[in-house]
Amino acid sequence: MATQIDEAADAGQTWRSAETVRTAVLLTMSLAVLIAQIDTSVVNLATHAIGATFHTGVASLQWVLDAYNLVYAVLLLTGGLVADLYGRRRAFVIGTALMAVGSLVCAFAPNVAVLVAGRVATGMAAALLLPASLAIIRVVWPEPAARGRVLGIWASCNGLAFAVGPTLGGVLIEDLGWRSVFLLAVPLAFAAFVLAWIVVPESADPQDRQFDLPGQVLGALTLGGVALAAITGHDGGSYWIFPVALAALTLPMFIWVERTRGTAALVPLDLFRVRAFTSAIGATAAMTFGIYGMIFLLPLVWQSEGHMAPREAGLALLPMSLAFFLVSTQSGKLAQRFGARLMTAGGTALIGVGLVIVATTHAGGPMLLAQAGLLAAGIGMGLNTGPLFGIAVGSVGRERSGTASALINVARMTGATLGVALLGTMFGVLGGGSAGLCAAMLIGGIVQICGAVAAFVSIR
Repeated sequence: MATQIDEAADAGQTWRSAETVRTAVLLTMSLAVLIAQIDTSVVNLATHAIGATFHTGVASLQWVLDAYNLVYAVLLLTGGLVADLYGRRRAFVIGTALMAVGSLVCAFAPNVAVLVAGRVATGMAAALLLPASLAIIRVVWPEPAARGRVLGIWASCNGLAFAVGPTLGGVLIEDLGWRSVFLLAVPLAFAAFVLAWIVVPESADPQDRQFDLPGQVLGALTLGGVALAAITGHDGGSYWIFPVALAALTLPMFIWVERTRGTAALVPLDLFRVRAFTSAIGATAAMTFGIYGMIFLLPLVWQSEGHMAPREAGLALLPMSLAFFLVSTQSGKLAQRFGARLMTAGGTALIGVGLVIVATTHAGGPMLLAQAGLLAAGIGMGLNTGPLFGIAVGSVGRERSGTASALINVARMTGATLGVALLGTMFGVLGGGSAGLCAAMLIGGIVQICGAVAAFVSIR
């Protein structure tokens, strides 16, 4: 009897120890999301102060923002493959170190050129961090139910970053100057670096795969063309045509190369024969298409119509971010109870309802009606983001978890880019204002509804 009690006590202690390690791993992965998203959300606030310091114009300031986005897009697929081939913890640790170094370069930059170089480094870091963090969650939590709960918490950090980042960034810029914004990421990156070395187990699956150089180059050109088209499209004119032509040329070449390489490809095309994986990719792109289009246009209308100053417009988006954060933390439990199909399809449909509500406003007013639409969209994101990421990485083997993680982030980035570009174009064609916002939001809402129907039909 005493032996049985001792064995039970040892088993209980082992279980508690394993759960403690898992909790520490989740904290580490959540820090990665906070680092990447806070860096993105607060830098927008600092551009005016940066321009005043360096006496530079809009073109240079644009690259302070876009250097990060462009490098992140170009290297996403590489980051996922590096994690699978050479170690997911190794990729994550390198990403955290590079994020800290790049942030320090930005904080102490003597001119705009050095600042842009620092932003390039942080974009490279994000391309390593985000796919590796999602792949590590896939490996450490092989049980779908437990992984779903964890991914809900992981996804909620996106909402937390967008809620806390602009508010905290505004305070830092006013009290300590714009350089303090970049220093914000350094202690977070250092903490994630230390924790990863201590608690995250190493894993890699290089079997039958290798560094696919032709695929890397063509994939980078395709994604870079999409991102660059969005960047140049914001300035008007026709410069966006050239990167679009580049992406249109390299995409079929990329598909052909990957098909010939089979399972050794950078992106094994048989992944897209997995119905659940393809559905998650499509629903994620649809979600960010509408959400980022709305986040881009609604504050623009509020400010151009004279309703709000920039800071007030940012604060008006805060309830949506908080709703996203709060609902995401419970999305894993809700998915267990109601099923991933209902969560993903229902969440995407709710975002569509939110966009349609915004479309019924008159240039974003009255504010109560606009907030109703924003809250619906925030709740929808909270419901579907975690389950979508869970489906994407759970429907493939752990040996491809890094690639699957990169692809779901590519879908998110591509949807966001196309949403801002296409909905922004529709807004401009109709002369902006109430008519432009209504048309753009209706189109965004229709895309969401289509994505919801596709998810409901395809996901089991």
